[in-house]
Amino acid sequence: MRKIKLSRNSFITVLFILAIAAFTGGCAKVNKDIVEIKEKMFISQVNDVYLNFEDYLGRTIKLEGIFKSEQFYNDVEPYRFVIRYGPGCCGTDGNAGFEVKWNKDREQQYPAAESWVEATGILKIDKDGSAQYLYLDLSSLDVLSKRGAEVVLQ
Repeated sequence: MRKIKLSRNSFITVLFILAIAAFTGGCAKVNKDIVEIKEKMFISQVNDVYLNFEDYLGRTIKLEGIFKSEQFYNDVEPYRFVIRYGPGCCGTDGNAGFEVKWNKDREQQYPAAESWVEATGILKIDKDGSAQYLYLDLSSLDVLSKRGAEVVLQ
């Protein structure tokens, strides 16, 4: 085995780098269960959650986007979503995001449609007959004054 000689300054630099790595690694562990969907790779991250949902069930997901509320058919309750627009068949008419719901035990009001929100919730599955749907069981849904990119391409 070959020995490496380090000068005092090099040794201090190595210790400093190791200390930073240990510190940032420790901080990252605090939020390891929070999956934050960022703007830069929004569609890719959302798709990964849908394609590999078993890996994400029960984990907290946080994302920003447009709050939507849609009434379908004869459903009593509207469906609520946090989405961003993306590529579709005719330009940017597609969307990516998640259905969001308040748990009945901590139900709160929803914001106005088209509000820019930050949603945080636990990924769960809702079953409707033989179909299954992913949704976020909300712990917070905050209206933000600064909007991000409504249309994302990645």
